[in-house]
Amino acid sequence: MPFSPLGKGFLTGAVKRGQTFAANDFRSKVPRFEAENIDKNMVLVDFVTEIAQRKQCTPAQVALSWLMAQKPWIVAIPGSTSWKHLSENFGAAAITYTDEEMRDINLRLAQITLSGHRYNADSQKSIDSGY
Repeated sequence: MPFSPLGKGFLTGAVKRGQTFAANDFRSKVPRFEAENIDKNMVLVDFVTEIAQRKQCTPAQVALSWLMAQKPWIVAIPGSTSWKHLSENFGAAAITYTDEEMRDINLRLAQITLSGHRYNADSQKSIDSGY
């Protein structure tokens, strides 16, 4: 079961270049969400948005459907904050990919290097130690 399948909102397109977060927002403490890293990582969001336009769906649906297309036992459980998002997330189940599309997507993804760690140093220590 993938953790944070929408990248804490990043893969939905909701996070914008140069965005900063309030001190009480978890993302304000995550290196990957520092403004300069967001700017560098937008290449991934741009790619997901490109696929969404081709598939006539939303970026969130691309992120979730791509995960589910990896293996039949993968279950993506995004945290939905509204009925609108929940309905949108359900729509991901209808998005399918040909073998050729999956190969092309995975080749492009392999060429993208993300900037910034997923967690700050204190959080990473807890994860590494199993807590």
